[in-house]
Amino acid sequence: MTTSTTPAAEQRPSALESLSRGVFWNYGGLFFFYFAIWQLAFTFLPLWLAREGMGTGAIGVVSTVSAITALALQPVYGFLQDRLGFKKYLFAFVVLCAAFTGPFFVFVFQPLIGVNEYLAAVVGGVFLSLCLNSGVGVVEAFSERASRANGYEYGHARLFGSLAGGTAALVGGFIWAANPDSIWWASSVSAIVLGTLLFVARVPRGDGAAAAAGAEADAGSGGTKVSKETVLALLRDRNFLGFVVLMFGTAALYDVFDQQFPNYFATFVASGDPEVLFSRVVAVQIFAEAAFMVAAPFIVNKIGARKGLMVFAAILLVRVLGSALFTHEWLLIAWRLLAAIEMPFLLVSVMKYITRMFDVRISATAYMLGFNFAKQIGIAIFASVFGASYAAIGFAHSYLVMAGVILAVTLVARFLMADDRDRVAPGEPTDRADGGAPTHVLASS
Repeated sequence: MTTSTTPAAEQRPSALESLSRGVFWNYGGLFFFYFAIWQLAFTFLPLWLAREGMGTGAIGVVSTVSAITALALQPVYGFLQDRLGFKKYLFAFVVLCAAFTGPFFVFVFQPLIGVNEYLAAVVGGVFLSLCLNSGVGVVEAFSERASRANGYEYGHARLFGSLAGGTAALVGGFIWAANPDSIWWASSVSAIVLGTLLFVARVPRGDGAAAAAGAEADAGSGGTKVSKETVLALLRDRNFLGFVVLMFGTAALYDVFDQQFPNYFATFVASGDPEVLFSRVVAVQIFAEAAFMVAAPFIVNKIGARKGLMVFAAILLVRVLGSALFTHEWLLIAWRLLAAIEMPFLLVSVMKYITRMFDVRISATAYMLGFNFAKQIGIAIFASVFGASYAAIGFAHSYLVMAGVILAVTLVARFLMADDRDRVAPGEPTDRADGGAPTHVLASS
């Protein structure tokens, strides 16, 4: 990988100017309607499966098959998306799968449960992975590349995903009350809107890519040839190894910690319905997360993506330790609300570190392998380990062990990962307190 001292960011519109352009709202809409589908599915799927008579064992198989399918598909999706560059074919495939959510659940999944619930679980798990567990990486990687090509902050468009999560959770309750099957038809409608926005979304073409994306121009609208040597060089990169370690031990434990936290929380609620209280806390957290996403890119640009990832890990450590040691109802609410700051640091810093430190021509591969794949492996391991630990030694003691794991992997990753503050990815808008551009602009190697 080579660097250049050309201050490429000087010719791009500022982040604030970018917010007034239609292309920003177009990609914000893509995030909104995709993550509306995501929130509807993961909020109401367990309830719907139980309502259809599927046992807890089979419900667990749905999640397991979906995760295994994602592990197999993510490297393939990353390779294909890097080859495609700005072509929308793979994104369109994900959208097409999502558009069939309603027909699949009502006309395929539902009857299969009556025939054989485990067969239904396998088929359903594969379908969900195509749309969500695997598909999310395509949505994130394509949109991040488009954000740099069009000169706006990825994190600002990504906040629409958080808004969608809160909105879908609230609206979905009314849809569910009217007719549980309508959840899946609502997902199909959302996918149709998503497909329309994808069709009109602007991407660089020909020489436009060179003007918009700097050193990424050789990918253009036709993609780039991703060689085995390029991918192997990524896998041997010490910075990438540190990044993988961090995602394996922190991003994965973020999900594992939250999976059964509602059950732990409920034991400390003195009065009222703990499920209702927790749902309200989550709604507040999601909307607060969206608000903080506005500021997160500016902060990460100032402190650097590596430090942003360290801040994410530190907040996660505080949440886990706090939940183990300080368990008053209102303190537990405070620990949960810290996720509103924690997640924006993760989402913004992950993309900035990948595009600043690694060859941008394989940014999708780096994202799929370094973030999604490492995270899924971590979840598969830690979910079973800590699930057994909760039963054996209790939540509080398990959280202390979890905190030790988070601290250990963060220290290892901090040693392996280099600082990125003097780097800027091709096409990346910058908002620095000193008003200057970073010293080095990455170029394709």
